[in-house]
Amino acid sequence: MVLLLCFSPDGPVPLSRGGPGTLIYRMPVYILGIESSCDDTAAAVIADDVILSNVTANQDIHASFGGVVPELASRAHQQNIIPVIHAALQKANIGKNQLSAVAYTRGPGLLGSLLVGASFSKAIAMGLNIPLIEVNHLQAHILAHFIRNLEKSNPVPAFPFLCLTVSGGHTQIVIVKDHFDMHIIGQTIDDAAGETFDKAAKIMGLTYPGGPIVDNLAREGNPTRFFFSKPNIPGLDFSFSGLKTSILYFLRDQLRKDENFIEKNKADLCASIQQTILDILLLRLEKAALQTGIREIAIAGGVSANSGLRSRLDALKQDKGWNVYIPPLAYTTDNAAMVAITGYFKYLKKDFASQSDAPYARSNL
Repeated sequence: MVLLLCFSPDGPVPLSRGGPGTLIYRMPVYILGIESSCDDTAAAVIADDVILSNVTANQDIHASFGGVVPELASRAHQQNIIPVIHAALQKANIGKNQLSAVAYTRGPGLLGSLLVGASFSKAIAMGLNIPLIEVNHLQAHILAHFIRNLEKSNPVPAFPFLCLTVSGGHTQIVIVKDHFDMHIIGQTIDDAAGETFDKAAKIMGLTYPGGPIVDNLAREGNPTRFFFSKPNIPGLDFSFSGLKTSILYFLRDQLRKDENFIEKNKADLCASIQQTILDILLLRLEKAALQTGIREIAIAGGVSANSGLRSRLDALKQDKGWNVYIPPLAYTTDNAAMVAITGYFKYLKKDFASQSDAPYARSNL
């Protein structure tokens, strides 16, 4: 009898039965994922597509500067990367010698930060004599939807699906036909939606990162109280530079009349700004769904944690008959679990990287 076994929390379990006489153990593929594209140092371990650990060290030092300082970020990565990887392996309850491969974020991102993660990943892979896998950060955000958690099962989008990828550095609509067959059909021609949230927060004197603060205050405000201009861009592309200018000039004019205007109207301002950003995003997403006929809709990236975006997508799910996929909060911001799952799918294809591969600061999918 042949028994094929797969991973469970208690070890290998039977998958199927065959001919007489033999037991075959199919042990899981263990991938260590390392993420260091910006200011979060993260490591995760995955067994096949099942997450075992996901550890992140944040860098609070940037708050006092109102944004990420690249040099400080790379130095903090050097301090954090060893303890973060150690914690990820401990939490996963595996030794480094059990790893099948190391996956790391090659780009896009801050070059100094990427170099720390890439150099460390190459050293681990070489020392353990296991494959090295390079991962595109944007692709990883999308593939985070395929991470499996044995404690809670999340639905997985069916191919093809549309993914609205929104973060501090990118805003894109992507057709996803396969794990590695992705095509951008719309993207920002200037600034990203997440950067617009942060910039608006900074103008209002809110602390960094401003996006979550705007989201929290928006829950208490009137989203139709103030009007801000929306771009008239053809096709499925986005633009946010005009909106940032509109916010800046509006507040400048109001502060001339009342120096306490922002403090008196903070919640309504946040609600109105958030509503405008979400209108811009969802109008293009609706247009893309109509043009392609695709009803499988997903979101990814840091802004996918926004409660307003999640709420409005739930409403569109009912109104448009979409199947909507929203990632768990742990997989919205930069994290290593998304790097590990991408590494797993690449491992299955034997798509391995070279020790000579250099990180890149800019790239699309």
